[in-house]
Amino acid sequence: MSARIFSPAKTAMQSGTAKTGYWILEFEPETPRKIDPLMGYTSSSDMKSQVRLTFATKEEAVAYAEKNGLAFRIEEPNKAKRRQVSYADNFRYDRKIPWTH
Repeated sequence: MSARIFSPAKTAMQSGTAKTGYWILEFEPETPRKIDPLMGYTSSSDMKSQVRLTFATKEEAVAYAEKNGLAFRIEEPNKAKRRQVSYADNFRYDRKIPWTH
């Protein structure tokens, strides 16, 4: 049984960084999911795939995994590369790409 420790990224539907800044420990699936032939539902007999533990810091999540003897891997979050863009730059006369409708 192995676990994955990660910090969730912001969703594409929000511009702020709400609901980020915490760490999640979730277990890797031990058995593959199966498709029910009658209804088409996807199911699994693995109960640990439903467990998601949240922690305030990465160190707390690592300490929990080590205390309980869990094999784990840490996925570091990728930082977004943001560049400052001014609205007035859309109307500059020396734009590299001409502005059209």
